[in-house]
Amino acid sequence: MIKSLLISITLTLITMLLALSVYGQVSVTAHASAEVIQALAATEGSALNFGRFSPESTGGEIRLTPDGVRSSTGSVSLSGGLYNPASFNLSGQPDFSIVVNLPAAPVLLTNITNGKTMTVINWESIPSVSSSIKIPSSGVLTLNVGATLRVGNMVDNPVGMYSGTYVITFSYN
Repeated sequence: MIKSLLISITLTLITMLLALSVYGQVSVTAHASAEVIQALAATEGSALNFGRFSPESTGGEIRLTPDGVRSSTGSVSLSGGLYNPASFNLSGQPDFSIVVNLPAAPVLLTNITNGKTMTVINWESIPSVSSSIKIPSSGVLTLNVGATLRVGNMVDNPVGMYSGTYVITFSYN
């Protein structure tokens, strides 16, 4: 009786081991991949320059479009001299879309002599950031940026040079 019980247990164990070896594991060879793309790079080609002007009695605004058209409102009198929109040279992976974030908050230009300020608002670009911007097949893109400068009167904004900085962010979409 013990002998038959031992034989039965041994046969059961062998059957279980055979079943485990047949159904207990399976291996699959899988694949992985990755693609490195060209890093997105940007440089400032030209600085945003509202040019020369006089605020006169009440001040106003100067709008400089991304395509270089300058106009004024209020008592601001535009003078000769150089003015131009900002330009940025981008290079990146051809045919990839990018996102451009222009300044969301007003930017201050400060008179380096007396600390008086003017405000830059209403940023705009060509190509427009509201549309899909794609790096052309050449891998190089130029983005022009304009804005509006709020100018006070002669007391608020006396004669002198005003300057400041701003940040534009470029990223792949």
